[in-house]
Amino acid sequence: MIQSHPRISKAVIPAAGLGTRFLPATKATPKEMLPVVDKPAIQYVVEEAVTAGLDDVLMVTGRNKRPLEDHFDRNYELESALEKKGDAERLAKVQESSDLATMHYVRQGDPKGLGHAVLCAAPHVGDEPFAVLLGDDLIDPRDPLLQRMIEVQAQYGGSVIALMEVAREQIHLYGSAAVETTEDADVVRVGGLVEKPDPADAPSNLAIIGRYVLDPAVFEILRQTEPGRGGEIQLTDALQKLAADEKIGGPVHGVVFKGRRYDTGDRGDYLRAIVRLACEREDLGPDFRTWLHRYVTEEMQQS
Repeated sequence: MIQSHPRISKAVIPAAGLGTRFLPATKATPKEMLPVVDKPAIQYVVEEAVTAGLDDVLMVTGRNKRPLEDHFDRNYELESALEKKGDAERLAKVQESSDLATMHYVRQGDPKGLGHAVLCAAPHVGDEPFAVLLGDDLIDPRDPLLQRMIEVQAQYGGSVIALMEVAREQIHLYGSAAVETTEDADVVRVGGLVEKPDPADAPSNLAIIGRYVLDPAVFEILRQTEPGRGGEIQLTDALQKLAADEKIGGPVHGVVFKGRRYDTGDRGDYLRAIVRLACEREDLGPDFRTWLHRYVTEEMQQS
């Protein structure tokens, strides 16, 4: 039975991480601003939120993250120069990022983990459900994961997390979910969560990936959550409490995602994401695929 729940209108994007895996590139440049082909990774994430109908976006930032704000702001000098040159195509690309959404920013003063970053959004979000999108996970726009999660939340209430099957030996890199099936093939009921478990102890090979639709009850739980793994306040620990007692903030469901996901948080996966997206671009793909095939089949064989 479909129930009525408050409409989700706000997205929260935690972006306070130091990006240590990409040093020295991230010494002075936020990792979220690293380009994926010709757009910074963070713009793909904001575009995903907007496509799902969430045009009120709060970015949780930290020190040295000013370029994020600048990217989504107007640059009148650059726009004027492009306009004088008659370069309408590049002018449109520059203006696109500043016209995407209503952007808000809050500083996470201390790097206390994802749970703490989400808690920083409480004054802005208020008492309504909201989405959280992690910038390391890029979801292909042809696979509308976030829209599906919003639909599931509207049906069941509570919170919804994105899950993806991974190899059992890789589950220690993620949070793992204990689940039960529902009448919807792509939706599961979440009964428990474990953050980065040993593969032998993992309740399943369903890994939590970086998309959440959360009930505001999570804020009070986060306020009471003690630091966990790594000395950080883990969002997974708060979700575990919600899953264990739905009286707190409704049930927790998971959408099992089988689409295209690009992990830009790892250097190797970041490079693979760029290659995949470039290959699929209408303007770049044909020439790039030809060069890539020649490089793999000929030049690499000679080296």
